[in-house]
Amino acid sequence: MTPHESMALTATGLTKRFKTGRNTVEVLKGVDFHARHGDVTMVMGPSGSGKSTLIAALSGLLKPDEGAVGALGEDLWSRGAGRIDRFRLDHCGFIFQGFNLFPALTALQQVTTVLKYQGHSKSEARRIAEEALDEVGLKPRMHQRPSELSGGEKQRIAIARAIAKRPALLFADEPTSALDGENGQIVIRLLRRAATEHKAAVICVTHDPRLEAFADRIIHIEDGRILDDAASPGE
Repeated sequence: MTPHESMALTATGLTKRFKTGRNTVEVLKGVDFHARHGDVTMVMGPSGSGKSTLIAALSGLLKPDEGAVGALGEDLWSRGAGRIDRFRLDHCGFIFQGFNLFPALTALQQVTTVLKYQGHSKSEARRIAEEALDEVGLKPRMHQRPSELSGGEKQRIAIARAIAKRPALLFADEPTSALDGENGQIVIRLLRRAATEHKAAVICVTHDPRLEAFADRIIHIEDGRILDDAASPGE
């Protein structure tokens, strides 16, 4: 794979403004960004630094006011809304701080639902979902609902749901902030595996220093600007 082929995501000049009353706040200020297949990129910064807005712009959730995003070789924001939704369904996985699980669904159903939206048959969706739950160590708990699971188990279900699609782009927004040290380490290793074994480009927004040792690149953002972009000290 050539360096160009390994590039999963590029962004140039991303700018995003929000109106608050009569004032306009510039949350992203001409940000340039890239991520490669097989790499874990950590985006770190204090609350309000713009890191979650950056993830939203990169993943097709929030249109920037200026700039461009190249995702898997295509101009993401030149697509219509329907095509962007389909792009996220087919190529992106999402892991959030709050898990975003459906209370009434079992762990297995949490994963099969998104696979059925992709067009998999019921039996195929179940097979893929069981494999994903096994990968995160939760196949024995696949018939449990969120109320019967710990916080760490809920986050692992969210990861299984994300990786079941074998996404080329995996976005994680503060995936360990609600977890204790042991569960945080499990989640970090699963993100690392998604990059190493499945060749996903993993982009993780965090302020958790535990994640730094597992990253290929660490980007620090503050006040809407990238302050530094470097290989992990563990490299």
